[in-house]
Amino acid sequence: MFDVINFTKVKVIIMITGEIKNRIDMVRLEDIDIFFDVRSDNTGRDPDSSSPTLRAYHQALWSKPLPNGQVLCLTTNKDSYLKWNDMVFGSDSITASFRYERTKVLLEQVKQVVPSYTDFFENYDRKTYTIGGTIIFPKHHDSINQKRGCRSKIRDRWDLTLECIRRFYIREDSPLYDIFQKDKSFFDLFVNFKGYVDFFFLQDCVDEDYRVKLWLDTPLFESNPFPKNVDEYLGWIDSQLDFVKRRAERIADYCKSDSN
Repeated sequence: MFDVINFTKVKVIIMITGEIKNRIDMVRLEDIDIFFDVRSDNTGRDPDSSSPTLRAYHQALWSKPLPNGQVLCLTTNKDSYLKWNDMVFGSDSITASFRYERTKVLLEQVKQVVPSYTDFFENYDRKTYTIGGTIIFPKHHDSINQKRGCRSKIRDRWDLTLECIRRFYIREDSPLYDIFQKDKSFFDLFVNFKGYVDFFFLQDCVDEDYRVKLWLDTPLFESNPFPKNVDEYLGWIDSQLDFVKRRAERIADYCKSDSN
């Protein structure tokens, strides 16, 4: 037996016997600010784990019907960032600026061509530390958000991560296939790659045939696929900023339409 309950304009269907605490205070979709800098209420080193606003936005946005017919109803407590049934989720940044020791020489070159290095990265951080620049993945030991940064053929590149997800749905090998296999029950929720892309408002990462757009023209799955020069690096940054802007607009449109 099911009830249709409108929690702060988020229409979800939950079983009467289900646990519904922690949903009554869910942020309203209409109150999600796509420009909110999640660093501003960060209580620790990483906004992905310690921004209460970011967690509230994730909870509200992704608590909705799934492509497989179920309904994702996220809850939160002191032990879990976000939880649904036996799945625990964490937030992960989609974007990456590669400010590493190994890219120090390249960053020094970038410093020479931008008017203000500090302002350049402050603008980048302010725009990407927003709901448009984040996503959720299952959270556990050796989870996706950890491994996609460590695998030498991915190195936190979202475009390559998404290509691995596309391949997983068609059972094609990739540098992250074994990691995704551990979370097969999560990916099954979206039925196919299109379902995954549409659910998380990732349409601007793919073309009309749902082929992944690469943000950096490097050989697919080469080792350490970082930008090789200043032009590539600036192009990488611009591609990410453009995507975050477009995704944020999609999120805003969704929040507006679902609130009416």
